[in-house]
Amino acid sequence: MNALYLTARLDIAESLRSRWFMFYSIVFGGIVMLLFMFGLTESRILGFTGLSRLLVTYIQLCVAILPVFILITTVRSVAGDRDAGVFEYMLSLPVPLYAWFWGKMIGRFVVVFLPVFGAMALAAVYAMVRGIGVDWSLFVLYTALLVALAWAFLGIGMLISTLARTPDVAQTGAFLTWLVLLLFLDLILLGLMIRERLPLELIVGIAVANPLQSFRTAAILLFDPQMVVLGPSSYVILDALGRSGYLTFALAYPVALGTLSAGIGYFLFRRGDLP
Repeated sequence: MNALYLTARLDIAESLRSRWFMFYSIVFGGIVMLLFMFGLTESRILGFTGLSRLLVTYIQLCVAILPVFILITTVRSVAGDRDAGVFEYMLSLPVPLYAWFWGKMIGRFVVVFLPVFGAMALAAVYAMVRGIGVDWSLFVLYTALLVALAWAFLGIGMLISTLARTPDVAQTGAFLTWLVLLLFLDLILLGLMIRERLPLELIVGIAVANPLQSFRTAAILLFDPQMVVLGPSSYVILDALGRSGYLTFALAYPVALGTLSAGIGYFLFRRGDLP
């Protein structure tokens, strides 16, 4: 456990000194500042005002921005160390492979989630100073959803990084993975349903298997309990799971997916780098 902690701390320290972390932090901090500047804390939509309105917009932006940032920065983790010859040096030290792999993943999770949560905390502090109402239950739920989303794509990124032999291949694979998941949010599934006339339940099941879609649907459910914008598919989700059931699924499934992906990556990592 000490080796795991030290590996995570080392990865956090290296990331905090890197330029990509500074740019990453500026992006999410800048998003919140822009939302403040455009006065979203004062506007109203579907009965939501104050910080709740800002969080609704912020979460929708995170759907597109957060996964690609996590994938691109994470896939260079294992592939970059392999390309730089770090493995040979690592194997000469008394550091277990599991401590290096999982410590690196935990450290990277702290780094990628810190700016996202920091931007939300900044919004909450600003709202309290301005005397704007803060719905803390909604704040906690959004934070939990972001944790699940970040962990899912972090696990996928570690798997891609393990499979790729070079950093360039890893980055290409990460971008293609994000692009495919993004396309399957609505456009391709809608065309598939119309063309093949597949059962609606099957289409919805395929859709929510996409961590981007499960996160997006849960975010919609928090400010629109009837999910009117999803049309007939909302009836399938609410009839099958209900509001609480689907929120539980949206929190548990991405975490399980990320852990499974990272576990497969670790298994392949051990087989491939312990000849």
